[in-house]
Amino acid sequence: MGLGAGAFIMRPGPIAGWLADKPAPTPSATLPPEPTPTPVLAAAGEVGTAPTAAGVQKAIGSLVTAPALGSRVRVSVVDAATGATLFSRDAATPATPASTTKLVTAATVLAARGPAHRLTTRAVAGAKPGQVVLIGGGDPSLAANAKGQFPGAARLDKLAAQVKRAMGDTPVTQVVIDTSLFTGPTTAKGWTGTIIAPEGQVSAIMPLMINGGRRQPVHREAGGDPRSSDPALAAGQAFARQLKVKAAVVRGTAPSSAGGASSAPPITLEPGSELGQVQSPPLVHVVDWMLEQSDNTIAEVLSRQVALAAGEPATFDGSTRAMIAKLTELGLPADRIKLSDASGLSRLNQISPALLTQLLALAAKGDHPALTPMFGGLPVAGWSGTLRTRFVTPAPNRAGQGLVRAKTGSLSGVNTIAGQLVTKDGRLLVFAIMADKSGESTSARQALDKIATRLVACGC
Repeated sequence: MGLGAGAFIMRPGPIAGWLADKPAPTPSATLPPEPTPTPVLAAAGEVGTAPTAAGVQKAIGSLVTAPALGSRVRVSVVDAATGATLFSRDAATPATPASTTKLVTAATVLAARGPAHRLTTRAVAGAKPGQVVLIGGGDPSLAANAKGQFPGAARLDKLAAQVKRAMGDTPVTQVVIDTSLFTGPTTAKGWTGTIIAPEGQVSAIMPLMINGGRRQPVHREAGGDPRSSDPALAAGQAFARQLKVKAAVVRGTAPSSAGGASSAPPITLEPGSELGQVQSPPLVHVVDWMLEQSDNTIAEVLSRQVALAAGEPATFDGSTRAMIAKLTELGLPADRIKLSDASGLSRLNQISPALLTQLLALAAKGDHPALTPMFGGLPVAGWSGTLRTRFVTPAPNRAGQGLVRAKTGSLSGVNTIAGQLVTKDGRLLVFAIMADKSGESTSARQALDKIATRLVACGC
């Protein structure tokens, strides 16, 4: 099916490699000028035939009461081009969102910092000769070396090389880790005591970590990633190994004169002199990884950027307060959301389906260009991320493959999904379905997928 100009044109998963991300060699010295490329993400327009509310009711009305979804199902379906509500079932009432919370995290951090923002990890001279202070800049994608989890991540081995050059003949004797960028508790209200270990759903939240707080640069979609209870110390130890420092890594803060970054090496190794820095990929890529992999640690660390941009403390409370304030700035109803974290692990979170569809519709309109890139990280049905193995069974659900992009959410008894889809008539819809008293997870997920697939197939 051809997509109209109003649909989002994406290159998900490995397709990017097939579509020649690397330019081909120039065959001759004289070529006509390159045409202006079509935007990868075009704003939603009024293309295709819009479904009617009566038609959508007929198509999915019976599906939202499926026994597998339990006794409390809240739904919102909206035409992305017009903002018209096509289906609403308790849509204004908040529900437990699970990981669909990450849609709010993605939107607010992109609005607060912008898609091109980069996160900087710095090293400065310590108060004592030979001391190197590693300053956490809140980059969750930082890697120890070329074997990191995230493509193009900033690397500690490259930072160590800069430090060695800057230090010259002065030997490095000690690594100090500075985690003062974030304050407050490292775990959120509503998290269980086993969520870091042995569950491996998240790490302690600190501004210095490697590979999203994992002990190894490996992502397991079903959870169970061995996570560090002290990711800052683990990163400091990895940095010390790159510097070949055998002394213990210690906590501390950088000398006060370390406030300003400098692109030139220091003339003298005065306390606070910058010895090097490495930067993350653009924020939009970090957001993409967060959404596609449903990475809880990345979500929590990115939420601290919303707090810092707003002048709030970089804590769980400061971050969630800043996120809700940012929604208000965007003209969205902040009375329909309560947050204790930014990842959705906390059962104390409450978000209405209507708020999620309003947020998605706002991003789709293009009036806020910083928000639009959030769609690029959404998993694709039957293809990538947390939807890679979804929309497979039962067989009719396969009709949604490639046409639904959405963020899923799952806690015990909670199954949610929210995102965008294109109907068979070429119309872009945004939707949120939240069942927070649902039954067995596989059946509940298939029931959610069936609703989205019916919307895809809807000529209504």
